Amino acid sequence: MAKLNYDVLESSGYDGYILKDAPVKMLQFGEGNFLRAFVDYFFDMSNEKAGWNGKVALLQPIAQGLSELINEQEGLYTLYLRGSENGQKVDRKRVISVVDRCYNPVSDWEAVKELVKSDELEYVSSNTTEAGIVYDPDSRPDTVPPTSFPAKLAVLLHERFLAGKKGLVILSCELIDNNGKELQKIIVKHIDDWNWGEDFKKWINEDCLFCSTLVDRIVPGRIRDPQEVAELEKLNGYEDPLLDVGEVFGVWYIEGPQWLEEKLPFKKAGVNVHVVPDVTPYKKRKVRILNGAHTGFVLGAYLSGQDIVRDCMHSETIHAFMDKMLFEEVIPVLPLDKKDCDAFAAAVTDRFNNPFVNHELLSISLNSTSKWKARNMPSFLEYIEKFGKLPEALTMSLAAYIAFYSSDIQRRDLDALICRRPAGNEYKVQDDAWVLDFYYVHRNDDDVTLVREVLSNDRMWDQDLMKIAGLYDKVLEDLGKIRTEGAEAAYKSVL
Repeated sequence: MAKLNYDVLESSGYDGYILKDAPVKMLQFGEGNFLRAFVDYFFDMSNEKAGWNGKVALLQPIAQGLSELINEQEGLYTLYLRGSENGQKVDRKRVISVVDRCYNPVSDWEAVKELVKSDELEYVSSNTTEAGIVYDPDSRPDTVPPTSFPAKLAVLLHERFLAGKKGLVILSCELIDNNGKELQKIIVKHIDDWNWGEDFKKWINEDCLFCSTLVDRIVPGRIRDPQEVAELEKLNGYEDPLLDVGEVFGVWYIEGPQWLEEKLPFKKAGVNVHVVPDVTPYKKRKVRILNGAHTGFVLGAYLSGQDIVRDCMHSETIHAFMDKMLFEEVIPVLPLDKKDCDAFAAAVTDRFNNPFVNHELLSISLNSTSKWKARNMPSFLEYIEKFGKLPEALTMSLAAYIAFYSSDIQRRDLDALICRRPAGNEYKVQDDAWVLDFYYVHRNDDDVTLVREVLSNDRMWDQDLMKIAGLYDKVLEDLGKIRTEGAEAAYKSVL
């Protein structure tokens, strides 16, 4: 069977939207699954819905990558967006045609330097992982190519500046705080290191716009079942080793001025991309609601006998517990429009109910101590400050955390604490070594002692939680319910 390209796609009978020829308007650092299922998808939709009439040139971060395969397929690839919407299974196929080609940073570096001088170029996007936006003092502009991502971008922007071209909009998608601002700082530092002058620095700071962004879409990537792949190839009429899979939900928040919303094609295209003055509140919403929901219910859910997230959404008790935590305890303390937060939280059910993803509770349980502190404790403390009482679901969640880490401890392995689920199997608790050591040392404590030791451990929580009025007694009571009645019954007791 022939690999996907424009001729093969036409002969296959595909009748979806395709744009074969258009000027390159964006240079993208990264050719992996996430960018192709997220950024490139939104720009591809903008070609169809808003007449953006643009292409994206990809630059793989290192010498080894997908450039040969992408170019062999003329930039085309199949994207499946899968999940649940309003409780209904969704499986949407789209052939993405926004990619022009992919460059190898070693063999094609001079070509990329020429491309960046183009009058049609408007944007740069990137997702070079959390380790990508780092200052490397050893990166040099005369290396082909420079080692780090910021150094590569600094060299390319310098080429554009010397050619007398207008500045670009840089859309950073790396998963670090203030990703755009941090990238800009590093580039300015390279300018100083390399003595490239104040005029170029002014052009970077005033003519270019470095946008911090918040991305939200789970991208599993390739389909791992060979039989399903074969069935799809037969159905599609072509082979596509670049096939990509993402969840149907996706939202992108871009921090920038009002004029950027009119410049970008997304508003006109009607896609779920928003230009906002500050992405911080939206990151807080994601961490508190989406990530906080996971950490808030999965540990007790696992002790109750559940194994994957989707099944928890079909448990009346666990689902109701999650909803109580989100709608009654988390959202009331968030600094965002309540309707907006309610809609985001409602979408969480669909996302967790994804019929295509078996998201294991134990995988979510990794490092739950720091996760609970970062994702759940801020809502917990702000609720107490605002309402003057303990939040019932979040307090039960804290008790479930203690129960999960101390359920019939069997032994301390090299990288885990081995516990046993009530009337069930052994499981691994994986966390920082000092956390595992703490629970192992206290494995023979009664709950009266254990709860006091956990709550007063300022290394865990950066404070002494024993000082919160009524918390010790309530966590001890909730932990007792989990131990004696089971986690599901304990969850039900707060509804």
